[in-house]
Amino acid sequence: MRVWAYSPRPKFVCSAIWLAALIPVIVFAGADGRVSSGADDDWPTYGGGLSAQHYSTRTQINRSNVRDLQIAWIFHTGALETKGATNSRSNFEANPVLWNGALYLDTPYDEVFAIDATNGRKRWSFDPNVSHNAGFGIVASRGVALWHAETASIKRHASQTGCETDRVLVATLDHRLIAMDARTGGLCSDFGRSGSVDLAESLQLRDTQWYSFTSPPTVVGDVVVIGSSVGDNQLVAAPSGVIRGFDARDGKLRWSFEPLQRNDGPSRSGSGGTWSVISADPALGLVFLPTGSPSVDFYGGNRPGDDRDGNSVVALDAKTGRRVWGFQVVHHDLWDLDVAAEPLLFTFRGTTPAVAVTTKMGMTFVLDRRSGDPLYPVEERAVPNSDVPGELTSRTQPFSSLPLMDSMTIDPSEFGDLPEEDKQYCLKKLASLVNRGVYTPVSLRPTLLFPGSVGGVNWGSAALDPSTAVLYANVNQLAYETRLVPRDPPVTIASTLTQLLQESRDYWHDIFWPTARDHAPPNAFQPPDSQGFELSPQQGTPYKIYRAPLASPNGLPCSPRPWSAVVALDLNQGRILWRVPLGTMIPGRHTGAVTVGGPIVTAGGLVFTGGGNEPIIHSFDAATGAELWQGSLPFAAQSTPMTYELAGRQYVVIAAGGHMSLAQNLGDTVVAFALPSNTGRKISAAKGCGCPGRGRHGTGRVSP
Repeated sequence: MRVWAYSPRPKFVCSAIWLAALIPVIVFAGADGRVSSGADDDWPTYGGGLSAQHYSTRTQINRSNVRDLQIAWIFHTGALETKGATNSRSNFEANPVLWNGALYLDTPYDEVFAIDATNGRKRWSFDPNVSHNAGFGIVASRGVALWHAETASIKRHASQTGCETDRVLVATLDHRLIAMDARTGGLCSDFGRSGSVDLAESLQLRDTQWYSFTSPPTVVGDVVVIGSSVGDNQLVAAPSGVIRGFDARDGKLRWSFEPLQRNDGPSRSGSGGTWSVISADPALGLVFLPTGSPSVDFYGGNRPGDDRDGNSVVALDAKTGRRVWGFQVVHHDLWDLDVAAEPLLFTFRGTTPAVAVTTKMGMTFVLDRRSGDPLYPVEERAVPNSDVPGELTSRTQPFSSLPLMDSMTIDPSEFGDLPEEDKQYCLKKLASLVNRGVYTPVSLRPTLLFPGSVGGVNWGSAALDPSTAVLYANVNQLAYETRLVPRDPPVTIASTLTQLLQESRDYWHDIFWPTARDHAPPNAFQPPDSQGFELSPQQGTPYKIYRAPLASPNGLPCSPRPWSAVVALDLNQGRILWRVPLGTMIPGRHTGAVTVGGPIVTAGGLVFTGGGNEPIIHSFDAATGAELWQGSLPFAAQSTPMTYELAGRQYVVIAAGGHMSLAQNLGDTVVAFALPSNTGRKISAAKGCGCPGRGRHGTGRVSP
């Protein structure tokens, strides 16, 4: 998990952050965690269900008519109208959830909205007043969670509504867990202190700068499960990576689980927490944690051993927090290869309850979700040793026998069709880097990091059609240059001159080139949550870490193509069905472009996804990968769409707000698409993207 932040001049931009724990839930679920509590609960949790399948049974929109989709309505959150220093670093990544005819979502600053799901009109909003000027490493929030009282409880309190029966829960950047009345947006006074729990209070943190929340909780019954986002590349004594379960009614702590325990106490646990999405199986009573890398990321001399339960999927008892099993995908991580995606639950070959773990390495692990035992063979293979004093690498790493969704090596011949200037730069740069294959430890010399930490499947996670067990994922193939920088190098005339030159460069850079995004080449590759490079302190170790994207001066990645793609993997048969580039970085060519959002799949035979540099939502044929439709958006969408049907009409909805680091304009829009209405009315379309006029909380217009 990464945190990119600004540090005072003349220091470089700091490290990279990634985040918390997701998914809401309702009343009861089937074997794969699909939730059912009413006619309009098509998408009641982040990702559509506790199983994290990102799947919808709706078929009104299908292969035969998807080309007819039009914009039905647009909603503006107004999140960027409040001025603040962090606005230029905000990311609109929300995945709305549906209940009682309303969509619930939040902005990057955790303002929560309930909007009418049929027309986009605001029902209510709640602003927790998160600062637009605080020093958050990343400004983003991926959604909210819903809690509903169990049926028996509702009968006991038949006269009570609102907070007693239906709540919206949001975890904020400034470490609060807030409960609201789902009908009105009013605070639930009996939850915590007047509706809020301070998530940092019991941890006794000296500094909360590197402790935040950017993803929604997971609700299982009456337990609210939540991880955290920890800046694990800043210091050895990072904040605790503890995962906790709170009572959904009163906000009291029920249990806690520390993924990494060290002999010198939890204050030096090295994080390893869950910043991303938590899935759950209510039938088994388990939650599945995707855990992060231990601190610090690129040097492990302070944490010898495998760092058990870091870089893992860990199954906990949802009621007690008891650890049931864990499966580690990277031992003694030195590459920032945390598990970023939701563990996805499905039935393997029609009989075995399974969990699919997609990774930044492009590998997929399929496990029995009752025990954590692999259902496809996993081989421990020898990997390179480190030459860094004080470092002791793992001798082996686990390799899945399932086919890779992207590459794990770079072949120089793959640069042959790049523009000549870019090709020559990439060839020369690659030849200058230490490269001993996958899992080459970072060195004191410039080292290739591939797959990179924005490679493979990121927080957008995967989708799965349970009728076919075909998994769909957006994957990246992005490389980095890294090296360890001694904290106190010998002082020489040359080093002094170099430092003065760097300080001068930083000074004029800040005046004339305040962020890389402002002057990036068109379609330039800058990894999400960075400003082009990193020099993080890794306090408590002998080394800082330098990391930069391996890209040409024109912003083209020095990596295998496609640079991003949508991939279909049959989990029952263990084979890739198709791979299609997602977006482009060279006009007229199918190169793929950086993506961190994810896809959804429907019973109508369609895969929907945003991603890439262009302001477009894509639809692919789930069986063949053929692109069937593109919908114009006012901004690029680095988020995951959702879909539902109300009043006889199916909608596809996506948050479109650009991304701070992808040379994209930033926005605040939620866009809904639907087929033309049965009454023959046409959806109005403004020039360009078909967007109605803006307003603070604007909605689409329907014309006769």
